[in-house]
Amino acid sequence: MGSQAPYITVKDLTMAYGDFVVMRNLNFTINRGDIFIIMGGSGCGKSTLLRHMIGLKPPAKGDILYGDFNFWKAAPSERQKMMRNVGVLYQSGALWSSMTLAENVALPLQQYTKLSKKKIRDQVALKLSLVALSGFEDFYPSEISGGMRKRAGLARAMALDPEILFFDEPSAGLDPVSAKRLDDLILQLRDSLEATVVVVTHELPSIFAIGNNSVFLDPETRTMVASGDPKKLLAEDHDPKVQAFLRRGETEENVDTVSGRNGTCV
Repeated sequence: MGSQAPYITVKDLTMAYGDFVVMRNLNFTINRGDIFIIMGGSGCGKSTLLRHMIGLKPPAKGDILYGDFNFWKAAPSERQKMMRNVGVLYQSGALWSSMTLAENVALPLQQYTKLSKKKIRDQVALKLSLVALSGFEDFYPSEISGGMRKRAGLARAMALDPEILFFDEPSAGLDPVSAKRLDDLILQLRDSLEATVVVVTHELPSIFAIGNNSVFLDPETRTMVASGDPKKLLAEDHDPKVQAFLRRGETEENVDTVSGRNGTCV
């Protein structure tokens, strides 16, 4: 759970492509140690919001603060320095196909540190072991499964020991067993690394299994309609769109079990 110390603050954020407004008036806070879920239906701007937060697209209006650091009002060099504290796992894994897993994980260390080759090898071995890929250092991405590629991408995201990890649809394309293992791994890494995690997803099992804070984006009104712990939103939020999203495909009994209202929390 988060320490309730504000770490990332989004203020009056409007996202747009030219004259087309994707989302407006976004206001939420991510606490240090949170696993924060950006959720909503397809086309609501989840991945666009992530791109604003990691420096790939400037906002049409509003601010994103990391602590007291106003990200988009800082100089580009200062933003780049700030992003050294951030790791990103893209939906596809985004591994270099011509590089082995070890070479993929080593790349950020080679570019942004002055570590010796031996220390880089040691760090690569450590990061791959954290995601249960020891022994696969010399494998290429095409030689491993989709779930393993996700974990290798996570190892690379952790290469520089970031304070914040961003995941874009980490469970996309994975079978339920692999998705559950990845959720468990995210929880373990949050706890062991004391990292703050931001996850873009629409997968209900992941939302309830790992999220302790969230924002819900609504494509019809083009703004956020709820924020907070997903389990509390399920139990207490009366917005029909939030309820429809969080209850889709579930029987009342299953939803009660997921939300913990029968004394069980999974």
